[in-house]
Amino acid sequence: MKKLIVISGKQYSGKDTLAKLLLDEFQSFQRVGIGDAIKLMYAKNNNLTFDEIENNKSKYRTDLINLGDWGRKQNPDFWLHEILNMNTDIIVPDLRLEHELDVFKSNNAFMIRVEASLESRQKRGTITNANDLTEIALDNYDGWNYKIDNSFDFDSLKNNALPLFLAVKKYFTIH
Repeated sequence: MKKLIVISGKQYSGKDTLAKLLLDEFQSFQRVGIGDAIKLMYAKNNNLTFDEIENNKSKYRTDLINLGDWGRKQNPDFWLHEILNMNTDIIVPDLRLEHELDVFKSNNAFMIRVEASLESRQKRGTITNANDLTEIALDNYDGWNYKIDNSFDFDSLKNNALPLFLAVKKYFTIH
């Protein structure tokens, strides 16, 4: 059975950094962001590589937006189901909305919330649209399998991730 790990957190909390640590530890997994599902389908439909699209985003942006809109017209969760239909273990590093959480939770995903202080996040980048639904929708959710603090430096995150790795291993031996 496919294994899923989903990661949520605010801007600059370290979701992608944690995903990289998880990928180093769990090498059967592949990172697939929700937006990546759109890029992967576009690449397949246009005989391109994912990297070609990533390296030339502005060239393909309009077509990617149109494809994303097309998928959501078929089903609001179209792109989530595309991820679920992939034939690999997956880490989704950009869970932002409650309906996304519900879809992945119903598929036995291990759900992680990355917490980081506003001060530490501001040091990492410029915070924008802080009150947007994609930033606040999961603030009060308390059903995470694991919460991890990333308010400090990379070495602290690596050390904090060790118990997380054990929790993930235990979860997938049970589920």
